[in-house]
Amino acid sequence: MKNIKIKTFVLSFFALVLFTGLMSCKKDEGESPSKSSHKVVFKLEASSGSNISTVVYGYDSQITTATSLSGTTWTSQEITVPAGTISINIAANAIGANANSTLKAQIYVDGELKREGTSSGAILSASASLSL
Repeated sequence: MKNIKIKTFVLSFFALVLFTGLMSCKKDEGESPSKSSHKVVFKLEASSGSNISTVVYGYDSQITTATSLSGTTWTSQEITVPAGTISINIAANAIGANANSTLKAQIYVDGELKREGTSSGAILSASASLSL
């Protein structure tokens, strides 16, 4: 009987911790979309000998995919994201020259680096995301 009470207590405790954790992840009421437009540029930089192959980038539901790429660098055209934009994202794949190869995915907003994601290894996959 005592063993059942302990199990019930432990289970209740973990349920409470889980519920509290989920509630703390709730979006703040004060968060709102961007109130002005922004100029955004996406950049990729791979280490020497690596080869960038694919990139997916954009904002909210305006997504662009570029495939059959090659080389160690790539830069998007400047994109004007409108007021009300919620998120900006980039994800890219590359083949590294060796296990020490790296890939950086960068988001520049109004000329300033705002986010950077990195990957290392022979198979590279880097991403970056920014909420405005």
